[in-house]
Amino acid sequence: MVTGVSRDAGARCARRLADDPSIGTVLGIDVVPPRAELGRVRFVRADIRNPVIAKVIAAEGVDTVVHTGVVATPGSAGGRSSMKEINVIGTMQLLAACQKAPGVAKLVVKSSTTVYGAGPRDPAMFTEEMAPRAIHQTGLSKDAVEVEGYVRGFARRRPDVCVSTLRMANWIGPKTNSPITRYFAMPVVPTVFGYDARLQFLHEDDGVAAIHHATVNDLPGTFNLAGDGILSLSQAIRRLGRPTLRVPSFTAASTAAVVRRARLADFSPDQITFLTYGRAVDTTRMRTEFGFEPEYTTAAAFDDFRNSLGPGAVTKASSLLAAGLGALRG
Repeated sequence: MVTGVSRDAGARCARRLADDPSIGTVLGIDVVPPRAELGRVRFVRADIRNPVIAKVIAAEGVDTVVHTGVVATPGSAGGRSSMKEINVIGTMQLLAACQKAPGVAKLVVKSSTTVYGAGPRDPAMFTEEMAPRAIHQTGLSKDAVEVEGYVRGFARRRPDVCVSTLRMANWIGPKTNSPITRYFAMPVVPTVFGYDARLQFLHEDDGVAAIHHATVNDLPGTFNLAGDGILSLSQAIRRLGRPTLRVPSFTAASTAAVVRRARLADFSPDQITFLTYGRAVDTTRMRTEFGFEPEYTTAAAFDDFRNSLGPGAVTKASSLLAAGLGALRG
């Protein structure tokens, strides 16, 4: 059973699992039908926030649950309160349903390196054992910390279940539509003056392959996943060949509001912090214990995304953005 199949990442993971002849049946769960074609995946309309999800698991004889239903931005969820309900309350209900289901033997959770937060005192590389140094009181980073806490509690209560938590760097690629890809697709890319964030990416194909790898193998534990290497924000923007507009840090929140009004991207406070300080994770365990090697490096993943973009032509939206940011700088 794969959650969150109305979004691209969940749908792609479900299709990949359904294409595996060693897997009998794949159920796709979400509150709305997926826009993408699911192939052999059988869609079941259900809300993981509702205890009825336990009946679905029991009735279908689910033995493996792949949880990809965490939402990254409030805009895509209908507001911050809805985002928290989906991410935290939905995960709680899903884990409660799994706990009651004796047939569930494996749980794979698509988490994020956002769990480490981002700040000026961060280490050069976060390992899986490290605690976050700076976490926002709202947004995806806070939700990720809570979700992983509930997952660890479930693992203690059900030691017979193989639990794999995959802390993935930002997915990027031609088909990925996310806050970070929308940011880099803007005709004029705003940056925070005096900072050059360190970035890691995971190609969308590698992300799908990693979830498949965790599903078909018994690999309990928590793992950082990212492509080799690091790009600075300035290096990434130079690869795009697009102009930048440097803004003071105290106007970052106002800049994000201008971007939202222009409908170019949906930035939350923790995403602004990430694009200020960046974040890097150690992926040694990914290779030595998880047994996975991404096909794309961070730079190659970004280049594949870059090649899918059209020329940075000035549109009405970009004109609005430039005017708004110019006013802020003034």
